[in-house]
Amino acid sequence: MTTISASLVKELRDATGAGMMECKKALVESGGDLEAAKRALREKGLAQAGKRAGRETTEGRVLARVDGSTGTIVGVGCETEPVSNNDAFRSFADNVLDAVAGGGPEAAASLEDERVELVAKLGENIAIRDSARFEGQNGDVLVAYVHPPAQKIGVLVQLKGGNEEIGRELAMHISFGAPAALTLDEIPAEEVESEKQIYLNSTELEGKPEQAKEKIVEGMLAKRFFAKAPGGVLLDQAWSREPSKSVAQVLSESGAEVVAFKRISLGD
Repeated sequence: MTTISASLVKELRDATGAGMMECKKALVESGGDLEAAKRALREKGLAQAGKRAGRETTEGRVLARVDGSTGTIVGVGCETEPVSNNDAFRSFADNVLDAVAGGGPEAAASLEDERVELVAKLGENIAIRDSARFEGQNGDVLVAYVHPPAQKIGVLVQLKGGNEEIGRELAMHISFGAPAALTLDEIPAEEVESEKQIYLNSTELEGKPEQAKEKIVEGMLAKRFFAKAPGGVLLDQAWSREPSKSVAQVLSESGAEVVAFKRISLGD
């Protein structure tokens, strides 16, 4: 049997991040061949990642930041809260944020090998759930917000006009309001029509004059569908700090216009 030195085990551990026992076993099976042991550990990691790929990742971290005219947000999921607090997991999440900030959402694919190795090391499914990068133009206001303390919900907002204060308030509103769209135009027509038919056929309209039903349904759509929270249209939702006003009204008063927003929630 080949004698495996502690220094060789440490070298393999440093190179792969795998556990000491896994490293020693791989070295023994490879007869002390470091490269073969690395390959075996990688193959094992791929196999484990494949087995765990279907597991839900509702824990983890949402990270976001603004660097000058660039705003970035990422959501990296895992299976349990203890792993979300693990140093290796947090380091990987930081790497994902750096990658997306530098090259956009598609750059996260460059971290696939690291993700697979982390799955093998931590024994849980790890997934890059979502990401976005906004590029501000001509003085646009970019604001990032991550809801404490769990850091499982985050929002990135891009405004034309306004200031960071209104941007942060809007991001906080979006974090719990969870709008499905920015404007009415973004809601599919067939979805609106389906909702309209539900209201038209509801018992609430029984006994109402035929000529009044259409107007009543329009009001129901506006209050219950377009302005609903969570869901609905951002600009039509009631402003969280002053429900008597819509988000659109508050933004108009602040001289701000929403260019784009991205909300990531690991619990969804």
